Amino acid sequence: MEAMIERCAGLDVHQETVVACVLLGPLDKKPKTSIETFSTTTTGLLALSDWLTTLQVSDVVMESTGVYWKPIWNILEGSFHLVLANARHVKNVPGRKTDVKDAEWLAKLLRCGLIENNFVPPEDIRDLRDLTRYRKKLIHHRTSEQNRIHKILQDANIKLTSVLSDIFGLSGRRILEAILNGKKIETDGLRKMVDWRTKASITDIASAINGRIRRHHRDMLRYHWDHMGYLEQTIEELEKQIDQLLSPYRKEVELLDGIPGVNKAAAATFIAEMGVDMSVFKSAKHLASWAGVSPGNYESAGKKKRVKPHKEIKL
Repeated sequence: MEAMIERCAGLDVHQETVVACVLLGPLDKKPKTSIETFSTTTTGLLALSDWLTTLQVSDVVMESTGVYWKPIWNILEGSFHLVLANARHVKNVPGRKTDVKDAEWLAKLLRCGLIENNFVPPEDIRDLRDLTRYRKKLIHHRTSEQNRIHKILQDANIKLTSVLSDIFGLSGRRILEAILNGKKIETDGLRKMVDWRTKASITDIASAINGRIRRHHRDMLRYHWDHMGYLEQTIEELEKQIDQLLSPYRKEVELLDGIPGVNKAAAATFIAEMGVDMSVFKSAKHLASWAGVSPGNYESAGKKKRVKPHKEIKL
């Protein structure tokens, strides 16, 4: 293998320690090897950065091991050319696996230019990615709580879903709050709760909410209702933070929002996952492969076999 980098380092990252192997020397000669182990505390990682700087290392490679690579990346970013390797692409030879050999193997691959860098977006995009992914999680939790409320209403024989298309709309929320508070809902009061755009008649709605609700049902509804309210408040706060981080990318958001089927929330997700600098991807095909929406190739003995699209690890 032809060497391409004079001074490089490979890091074998773990939760508590990181083993660093530095290869240095002329490209036409066998490199010198220097190996050290550092703690993953901030003090230890700063010592790692100083050690690499002392040895005049220019390039550093590490595997995308869980989330343990992130603090190391944050400290070394800006001081070295960092390469994040996919763990599946840089597996060591079976039977020769130790922390030191893993670090040395990574350094050898990097020195010869055999490691393809994974896409790691800038810091602000990484922050945006955390927020959009957390928003997605909270939306799923909110939907789960809504489904549980549906279930309890059915158990209490309250057929609100039969007369309202969305029981968590304006009319549905007013009626549910009255049920939660144990209020007696009469026709005049129900007429004030129901929005004028509701298609169902007051008589049908009154008949639908005439169930057999017990104290237990109200207690369970209260638990789910309060949790749903907390989730909605948190989602609203996340939306504000996401909107602030998207301020420098208003033009990109407008362009994405102009695509049929893409709204502002989806546009924020696209930017959070892919960034706005498309030069980091070799081509549109490479981007599709990275996103896991292109089919893989699997041919053996002249026959092409079916294979599912491969989804790359999102960092």
